[in-house]
Amino acid sequence: MIRTLQVYIFLALYLAVFVMSLVAFLDAVRRPAAAFPAAGKRTKQFWTTLLGVALAVAFVAIPAPIGLGLLSFLALGSAVAALVYQYDVKPALGPMRRGPRGPQSGGGW
Repeated sequence: MIRTLQVYIFLALYLAVFVMSLVAFLDAVRRPAAAFPAAGKRTKQFWTTLLGVALAVAFVAIPAPIGLGLLSFLALGSAVAALVYQYDVKPALGPMRRGPRGPQSGGGW
């Protein structure tokens, strides 16, 4: 019984890391490349590559009932990359807003 509970808890944690990595990756892909250096952060290519690798590692680390369960010790690095992007880089880039031509970066009114 406890083993089954542990499996479900680990599965939920690894799925949470995967979803965090996916959300961060998709947000980085949608941002304009010029916004990254303008905000004083590394380039868009750096962040999309880092978050893409983090997403792949998080996917491979999902435990056996759903995923492969490999490289599970590296899932912590995926979580760190996604959290740094979400709480440091994304706020510096500013909010995304819809304009007459689709998504645009910008702030204020």
